[in-house]
Amino acid sequence: MIFIWAEDQQHAIGHKGQLPWHLPADMAFFKQHTIGNTLISGSRTFASYKKPLPHRKNIVLTSRTHTDFPSGVEVLHSAEEVVEYEQEHPDETVIISGGARVFKSLLPYVDTLLRTRVLHTFEADTYMPEIDYNQFKLIESTTHQPDEKNQYGLIFERWQRR
Repeated sequence: MIFIWAEDQQHAIGHKGQLPWHLPADMAFFKQHTIGNTLISGSRTFASYKKPLPHRKNIVLTSRTHTDFPSGVEVLHSAEEVVEYEQEHPDETVIISGGARVFKSLLPYVDTLLRTRVLHTFEADTYMPEIDYNQFKLIESTTHQPDEKNQYGLIFERWQRR
């Protein structure tokens, strides 16, 4: 299981149901890693996409029983169901895209972390749950300097559970 997210320097990941920033380099990183894979999102994170993301299997993790998601979007109702789904589909790469409650509930099961660090602090109301990085090893780190399309610097990281 893989987590993918972007956070600012205070671990913020959201503001009023959206990302607090618009950074095309981060969107490209997200797309590069999720295309062709199974993407599991909480209902608010899924709503922020406005529609199912193309070229991915879209699954929503929600505790709500009455849901109205677009055709083709699967629904799971617990972290246990996500773990069971991953075990029953070993040929799929399962990527978790948030939000905070989803990350927290699945933290014991994650093997890989794909974190984008946004080198700025934003107004936010949602933060990444605390992760014990001593349980992970930094495998790769790439810096993206600010440019005409990306106002802030970014660091793309890949961590693997020890």
